[in-house]
Amino acid sequence: MNLNTWKTKIKIDLNFDTKTVLLSGNSMGIYFEFYSVNNIIVHFKPLNELFKNSVYTGNSGVLLNFERDLIDEDDVEYALDVMSLFNKYPQLNIRSEKEVAQVKKLIEMLKDEYFGENVSYIMLKTLLKVLLLHLIRFQNNELLPQDIHQERVFQFLELMEINFLNETNAEYYANQLGISTKRLNQVLQQKLNLTAKQVIQQRQITEAIRKLIRSEITTKELAFDLGFESISSFSRFFKKNVGISPTAFKAQQKF
Repeated sequence: MNLNTWKTKIKIDLNFDTKTVLLSGNSMGIYFEFYSVNNIIVHFKPLNELFKNSVYTGNSGVLLNFERDLIDEDDVEYALDVMSLFNKYPQLNIRSEKEVAQVKKLIEMLKDEYFGENVSYIMLKTLLKVLLLHLIRFQNNELLPQDIHQERVFQFLELMEINFLNETNAEYYANQLGISTKRLNQVLQQKLNLTAKQVIQQRQITEAIRKLIRSEITTKELAFDLGFESISSFSRFFKKNVGISPTAFKAQQKF
């Protein structure tokens, strides 16, 4: 992967503040706030959300910002675990000296790779995955109260991740959650500032881009895989969201 491509997928910022520009609104962010040798506050920015204001008033730290396709490239179970990590709680307090040391070591390895002369995208992605798996393990050991609306957002995202290729109607997900479509959209708009349909479409675009980059799939096959009734309707949908046609996008990846 060339420099210009991977730089659009992952970012490390050592001077994070309110003026910092993230990769995109649909990217995921983790801010590590260092308090002491045995205390790190980990702040999470899920998809389509913002960091809490308290993030900008704390101690110095490190921002990891990455696009969701870095986790979508792996298996579904891993992607769901990461979604859970970001959507269960807004932050994680790591107090164990051993766990703090593990996190700091992985962050330093990420920084060395990211700012090094011979940076490897595969190495960055692998180190990020190891770090996320550690955070998932640490979070699973925590027993914290969860906001009911945030829980519904995660439940929706979890269902969508498994079913979006076959189910693109918001009513299906509302029925699965036992609430009305109107209520589902109210919760999602409150937390993500998006409707269920918009979140599903984002996921379709991410999947389309991933498959166009990583496989020899045709536009016709991709349209069918994503549940579109015709190639033309899919092409219009893709161009509206990405700016160019699927065919033109795939051609760009060869250079």
